Amino acid sequence: MHAKGTDKPEPGGEDVRAARAAVVDGRSHRLGLPMTRKPEPIGVLAGIKLLHTVVWCFFAGCIVSIPVAGALRQFRWAAILSGVVAVECAVLAVNRMRCPLTDLAGRYTAERADNFDIYLPLWLARHNKQIFGTLYVLGGAFALGLWTIR
Repeated sequence: MHAKGTDKPEPGGEDVRAARAAVVDGRSHRLGLPMTRKPEPIGVLAGIKLLHTVVWCFFAGCIVSIPVAGALRQFRWAAILSGVVAVECAVLAVNRMRCPLTDLAGRYTAERADNFDIYLPLWLARHNKQIFGTLYVLGGAFALGLWTIR
């Protein structure tokens, strides 16, 4: 592009045109490659919530399986499941009784409802530790009791 009435290029004209040509429809046409974009906070939060829910289901399943393993006289499995849950309890204890995924999810939203970081009903997210802590202790005691009378 030239400045009006001169043979000199317009200041910054080539750079402006190159920048406009570089990005069309979200693609870099100079290189023919897709442009990289920052992930949307909503998408990242949804991913964290999904991961947190899967991890929660795993540990809830472990807790529920402890007395079942004991009733089936599978005491080694009951001990393994108890150990896995104990490691999770240690992680929570080190993190001030909060799941590390809760802190990670908190970076992507200002919401702080009890279930802002997980796909659980509000009442379950609110009472999760009390419910599953009680089930863990009672299930472990049940399996241990059966083991001692074998």
